[in-house]
Amino acid sequence: MMTVRAINGCSIIRTVTTGGNPPVSLFRHRIQRLRASHLREFSKLGLGFPLLRSNRRVFGQNSGGDAPSCSYCIHSLVESVSEEFESIRRRKGSRIRVRASVKVKLTSYGEVLEDKLVNQELEAGLLLEFKKDPERVLLAVTHRRDGKKNWMVFDQNGVTCSIKPQQITYIVPGVYNFDHTELTDFLQRAQENLDPQLLEFAWIELLEKNKPVTPEELAEMIYGRSDPLESYCAHFLLSKDEIYFSVLESKGSRSIYSPRRTEQVEELLRRQRVKEAEEREFQEFIRLLKSAKKAPSHAKPPKSSWLADDKVQDNIGSLEAYAIDAWASTDQRKLAGMILKSMGLQKTAVSALNLLIDVGYFPVHVNLDLLKLNLPTHHSDAIVQAAEVLLSESSDVDAARRIDLTHLKVYAIDVDEADELDDALSATRLQDGRIKIWIHVADPARYVTPGSKVDREARRRGTSVFLPTATYPMFPEKLAMEGMSLRQGEICNAVSVSVVLRSDGSIAEYSVENSIIRPTYMLTYESAAELLHLNLEEEAELRLLSEAAFLRSQWRREQGAVDTTTLETRIKVVNPEDPEPLINLYVENQAEPAMRLVFEMMILCGEVVATFGSQHNIPLPYRGQPQSNIDVSAFAHLPEGPVRSSSIVKVMRAAEMNFRCPVRHGVLGIPGYVQFTSPIRRYMDLTAHYQIKAFLRGGDNFPFSAGELEGIAASVNMQNRVVRKLCNSGLRYWVIEFLRRQQKGKKYTALILRFVKDRIASLLLVEVGFQATAWVSEGKQVGDEVEVRVEEAHPRDDLILLKEVL
Repeated sequence: MMTVRAINGCSIIRTVTTGGNPPVSLFRHRIQRLRASHLREFSKLGLGFPLLRSNRRVFGQNSGGDAPSCSYCIHSLVESVSEEFESIRRRKGSRIRVRASVKVKLTSYGEVLEDKLVNQELEAGLLLEFKKDPERVLLAVTHRRDGKKNWMVFDQNGVTCSIKPQQITYIVPGVYNFDHTELTDFLQRAQENLDPQLLEFAWIELLEKNKPVTPEELAEMIYGRSDPLESYCAHFLLSKDEIYFSVLESKGSRSIYSPRRTEQVEELLRRQRVKEAEEREFQEFIRLLKSAKKAPSHAKPPKSSWLADDKVQDNIGSLEAYAIDAWASTDQRKLAGMILKSMGLQKTAVSALNLLIDVGYFPVHVNLDLLKLNLPTHHSDAIVQAAEVLLSESSDVDAARRIDLTHLKVYAIDVDEADELDDALSATRLQDGRIKIWIHVADPARYVTPGSKVDREARRRGTSVFLPTATYPMFPEKLAMEGMSLRQGEICNAVSVSVVLRSDGSIAEYSVENSIIRPTYMLTYESAAELLHLNLEEEAELRLLSEAAFLRSQWRREQGAVDTTTLETRIKVVNPEDPEPLINLYVENQAEPAMRLVFEMMILCGEVVATFGSQHNIPLPYRGQPQSNIDVSAFAHLPEGPVRSSSIVKVMRAAEMNFRCPVRHGVLGIPGYVQFTSPIRRYMDLTAHYQIKAFLRGGDNFPFSAGELEGIAASVNMQNRVVRKLCNSGLRYWVIEFLRRQQKGKKYTALILRFVKDRIASLLLVEVGFQATAWVSEGKQVGDEVEVRVEEAHPRDDLILLKEVL
């Protein structure tokens, strides 16, 4: 029998057998879901449709039953179509003419396929759709030929352009001499006519018949006619559809579509639902970002709130990766780009960074270099637990071999913010007048053994990281601060290097032993300098250390040592998470007595350990500086201090390492040197402790061979270079931020270190210990002082602009 149904003011015709197949029930269910608004919408648009009538039963309802029957005025299909065409021809003022675009053949679909793919020849005045770029398709009207194959067209945006035939995706049938000024009106009417839900009903109909469809045939089904507007709408729905239809065959601008199988549609709908859910989650995330961005600083959500939900964490993580140019995948990069676009921002790392700051995820002064380098800032729970076990359970295998030096007055001198105290000093005068010195070094090897879990983690880190905003220790904090560090007034394990100096500052006697000490004073450089200046009788040991430091400095100079003392900046930032944190800046003059004292004692310790290692054939990380013939007299015309040091450092060669025997250190003026005084902070110092303590236990079974030490040093030194770069950039950032905050026009004294080009000089700002470049006036020379002021300071851009005050 023939069944006819009306949908949205249009007709869909199908033939159904009387057997009551399952698709009929499914179709009835779909019809019940139709919205009445569709009828109103199409009626409002004035869209005509044929009125098809039938006295047959509709959807299984019989005429004598309780259910109401649906009847239609009786017309034949041919009469209906004829009436519609006649209506079109009678329209007054129409600017379009309808022409048949597809041959009508009542044959099997295989026989008409080729006829349906016949392309219309291009001529002026045709209405067509073309692909502007991979992302856009536009409507246009052909204007004239452009060469042999191309055509000039007027597009919907009022732009004239040349297109190739292969860009054309659809030629609207039944249109010629179209006025391009009416494109906007045509598009608006098409937009009003689009309803993707109609595709679902057409799919059910065509799937049952296993029948392909052209856009024009679909227009007849869902709109009741294939006029140009309806044909284009049908094409648009089919070309944009990703659920119900797929392209069966395509040739030029003509395509035939085939209904997908039911299981395919169900899977695609499932994927669509998932995609829609993801889109809702994405839009909710965008709303969160916008809300957080508008909130005042004190009301912004904490960082932890962005990490509580996995999806939100993924989104915010993509922005973080984008900000530091470290995305893990292309998908992560695309996600960040989508977020930035949705926020109306450019797809740049700076935009991502500023957005994360604006929403409160990053503090204003976030250290991007720390994030980019991916350095560890916390110890894992496993490492922390292992460290606590060492603190509570480890025994001292060297207890029987330690000498008791608790009777000595012990000075630990370091910066005031130091957390890890790993060296201290003692001194006494012998009866023959010579000075005996002890350099006491913390003994972390009393807890940690080579190859243990905690040791491997320390080796991976290579060094503690000291930034203006935080310290990231090489060892877990509790182990480093409570177990390994030297603590005032407490009994502490140490490795003590004792030295007796001759009157000229050379080494007369030395020893290296495990020891027990009790630190007396924990002094800052400033407080130690004050005690030296006061010259108190009760601090005679400190005066002896200062005297010994002077003797050592004189002796090293006689051996060819080069003085490279300069000014160094030290910064401590309080509450770095705040937008305007407190910046404490200190300038250290390495030539000051307290700093010179500590510097000389550390060099003395390094020389003794190198000599000890050489005497007993101990593989150690020996450091040398091969350039021992620097002609210091060539720099005698320069002022002593930072200016001369800067020039000398420029001609110095890099240090070298040997793991079998000492190498002369020409710059320090000593026959050999081993870094030994910071085993809690530097892993290579710890390896020297492992080797020395193995010898002190009475054997030559060293933990590392020379070759193994060389391999360890290669990886550790590489890590150290990364950390050094991070520390330098962090210090520079905060110095520039410090200068940015100073009063506008403030003057600074600067030393001219050298000329970079013409009158552009490298300057050292004395008050802040910071180097920058600036143009200086004619007649100024290296070593001269000039006054400058800060014109611009942008720490995030690493920009500082100085101008000489004339």
